Amino acid sequence: MFGLIGHSSSFEEARHKARTLGYDDYADGDLDMWCSAPPQLLETIQVTSPTGATIQGSYIDSCFVPEMLSRFKTARRKVLNAMELAQKSGIDITALGGFTSIIFENFKLLQFQQIRSTMLEWSRFTTGNTHTAWVICRQVETNAPLVGIELNRAKVAVVGATGDIGSAVCRWLQQHTGVAELLLVARQALPLLDLQGELGGGRILELAPALAEADVVVWVASLPQTLEIDAARLPKPCLMIDGGYPKNLDTKVAGNGVHVLKGGIVEFWQDIGWQMMEVAEMANPQRQLFACFAEAMLLDFENWHTNFSWGRNNITLANMEKIGKASVRHGFQALGLTPAQLGSLATV
Repeated sequence: MFGLIGHSSSFEEARHKARTLGYDDYADGDLDMWCSAPPQLLETIQVTSPTGATIQGSYIDSCFVPEMLSRFKTARRKVLNAMELAQKSGIDITALGGFTSIIFENFKLLQFQQIRSTMLEWSRFTTGNTHTAWVICRQVETNAPLVGIELNRAKVAVVGATGDIGSAVCRWLQQHTGVAELLLVARQALPLLDLQGELGGGRILELAPALAEADVVVWVASLPQTLEIDAARLPKPCLMIDGGYPKNLDTKVAGNGVHVLKGGIVEFWQDIGWQMMEVAEMANPQRQLFACFAEAMLLDFENWHTNFSWGRNNITLANMEKIGKASVRHGFQALGLTPAQLGSLATV
C-alpha cells in the first residue's frame, strides 16, 4: 500500500477544501486553530498499471499551509504527525509532497524519529525526488526540440542547482543529454563550487546573467513572488521548466517566444478516480499528479518498499534510470507542452 502526504497551497485554499469535504469547523477556523489541527487521512484509492498490477493507496493531508513556514515548531510537528499517521495506518511506502519534503530536509527531522509511542521507520518514506528529477530531464529532452532548441548547442541554466533535485538534473543533463553548456545558479557559493568540481564543468553565474544567456531554464528553487524577470532579455525561443513550488513562473514570463512548462508533473494512462488533485491546479486532475507522489506508486507497483529518495544530493543516475523505466512501464508520461502552446509558435 502506498501513501501520499500533501497540503494545500494556501490557507484560503485549505479552508475552501475543508468546506467542500464537510469539515466546517476547519473551514471556519483561524490559522492558530489550523496550527494545532491533526493530519487527516482523506481519501483511499485503487490504481491499476497497464501491466495489470493493482495497488491501493491513501492521501493524508498534513493540515500544513505555507503561511506556517515561519513557525518552526508547527511546521516540524505537522510533517512528523502526518508521517506517524501514515505508519500507524499500515502504509508500506509514503511520499512526502510539496513543502513536507522541504521541511523534512531543511529542518533536519531525521533527529526526531520518536513521535509519542511511535518509532518512525525511515524505510517507509521517500521524498520522491529521484522520479521528479528524471521527469524534469525528460521534459527538457522532449520539449526543447519542439520549440526549435537543439540541446547539443543549447545553454541550460539550472536555478537551484545545488539542491537535491537540481544537482541530479545537472548530472543527468551533462552525462546523458549532452547539452552544450550548463549554467549553475544557487544562493550559496561554496556548494556551487563543490558541484562544479563534481561535474568537472559548468559555469557559475548570478541569476540575471544566466537568464540572459539560457536557451533552457530549469527552475528547481522556490520563486519569490517579488522577483521580477525582464522577459525582453531572455533568448528567443526559450523553454522554462517550472519545477519549483508553488508553480507561478508562467505568470511572469510566458509568451512572446518564452514557453513555460510545469515541471515535475506526470500524466497517468487512465483516470485515477480521486479528488486530491482537484485543488492542485492540474489541467487534467484525474490523470495528472506530482512526480514525487507517482514515485510512491511506482515503488509499490514494483514492491520496492524502501526510502528510494532520501537525504540531500544522494540521487544517482542509475536510480534515475531505474525509476524512469518503471515510470514508463506503469503508464506515467512526463507532462509536455500542450497543442495550444505549440500552435502559438506559428504566431511568434
